[in-house]
Amino acid sequence: MKKLTALILAAVMLMALCACGGDTTSGGDVSYDIPEGKQVPDDAVIDVTIASHESWPYDEDWKVWQYIQEEIGGTINVNAVPASDFGTKFPLVMAAPDSLPDVFGFMGKPGSFSDFCEQGAFLALDDYSEFLPDYNKFWDSLPEEEQWMKNTRKGSDGKIYYAPIYGMERATNIRGWLYREDIFKKHNLEAPETLDDLYTVSKKLKELYPDSYPFCMRSGFSNINVIGSSWKPNFRYGVYYDFENEKWSYGARESEVMLDIVTYLKKMVDEKLIPSDFFTINVASWQELVSTDRGFIMPEYQVRIDFFNNIARAKNPDYTMAAMTPPKADNGMGVAMVNKYNNDPMGFAIPNTGKPADIANAFRYLNWFYSDEGAEIISWGREGETYEIVDGKKQFILPNEGDNSKVLYGFQTVGTYLRVDPAVVDVSVSEEQAATTDFLLEHTYPELDPTIYLNLSAEAATQIADYNTTLVTFVEENIQKFILGQRPLTEWDAFQKELSALPIDELLAVYEAAFENIK
Repeated sequence: MKKLTALILAAVMLMALCACGGDTTSGGDVSYDIPEGKQVPDDAVIDVTIASHESWPYDEDWKVWQYIQEEIGGTINVNAVPASDFGTKFPLVMAAPDSLPDVFGFMGKPGSFSDFCEQGAFLALDDYSEFLPDYNKFWDSLPEEEQWMKNTRKGSDGKIYYAPIYGMERATNIRGWLYREDIFKKHNLEAPETLDDLYTVSKKLKELYPDSYPFCMRSGFSNINVIGSSWKPNFRYGVYYDFENEKWSYGARESEVMLDIVTYLKKMVDEKLIPSDFFTINVASWQELVSTDRGFIMPEYQVRIDFFNNIARAKNPDYTMAAMTPPKADNGMGVAMVNKYNNDPMGFAIPNTGKPADIANAFRYLNWFYSDEGAEIISWGREGETYEIVDGKKQFILPNEGDNSKVLYGFQTVGTYLRVDPAVVDVSVSEEQAATTDFLLEHTYPELDPTIYLNLSAEAATQIADYNTTLVTFVEENIQKFILGQRPLTEWDAFQKELSALPIDELLAVYEAAFENIK
């Protein structure tokens, strides 16, 4: 494996060196005529490789690709690689300079993306502003509080190689606290405002539904990070950036806060108010609990509102999963918010093919998606074909019950968007779910933790992996043991002493240096 990686990187370095030499003969002059209303010349060919999501696999007949082709001009060739294979095929494609696509569209940055950027295998948007007038105009028009969507795409050198998404923050990875509103109304119960209230109402629900686990949390470690702000803003059990105090921290080493969380969850497990296997419970088992009056309160994705309501109402028309205010600890630090996760992992990257004309066309292609016209087309399509105006508002034309704009037309599928009209998000879900979006975002901490988006240098990534080799396993094993009663809380101080012998400070120093590079 190491030999393969070395060969791939060697090939990428060679490609980058050749490309940086400015092989103008292979690409031609970039200052040529472009037909009015188009983005590239008629004879331009743009090869686009995308990761095809299994839930909505690429369909060449989708309207969205028809519109992109018609608006961009030239010839657009789409190569759709199954998302499950993309991580494997990506480095192999990068190792073949002669067959590189002009544009990559994928979900999430591949693990070696930073390595390739360092070697010059991808091109920074910052260096090609002349081809990005709409991109620059759009981002310059946004207020500071919305610039995080661009800033989180910076590479280890502070430049942007991975085109940022706008508009989908209202749809992707929104997290919050959900509860069975109908059950609470039926028994005259109030939604909990504090964690003590959550414990009290969970006890009451357990009495009413003995077979239930009222606080039906799953994905234990992941959700501890989601709800960490209930105890302290930004808090995560591992590495996180403490925006309140402007420093890098390691949650498990913050003894008082971490112990509060462990003690609270242990109490809930001991009294069977939360599934004892909440760290590892499979999705199907958890869904069965929540859909059958055996799970009532949980931190979850917003999309679970429609998911459970649609499933359960076939048997129980009153079933109502709704959003609630996050409960907070009564410790003087907790806030009624969840930590932020609503960043969209999609994006475009431009490989360094060494062909100036092709590179120029690739950036013009990317630029169009940020234009007013481009954003309108990739969000809605065309009136009378994909949407219509009803009572003064746009709505998608969906001929059959169960149709949706993503599957029917390809909107918001991989490789088809960068700037999206936020209004399209609300019409793509039920009115009931859409009505919760602003509420949930108001209760989402405004800053995205840098560990989610930091584009680390190869050296930094290696250091972090080395430090985490034993650290992550040790921390997670012991937190789980304390919560499940497999290690007594009387040994908490001993655990903290054990932590002090691990390379936490060294780990935080690597993150701090990487973060400084992109500020």
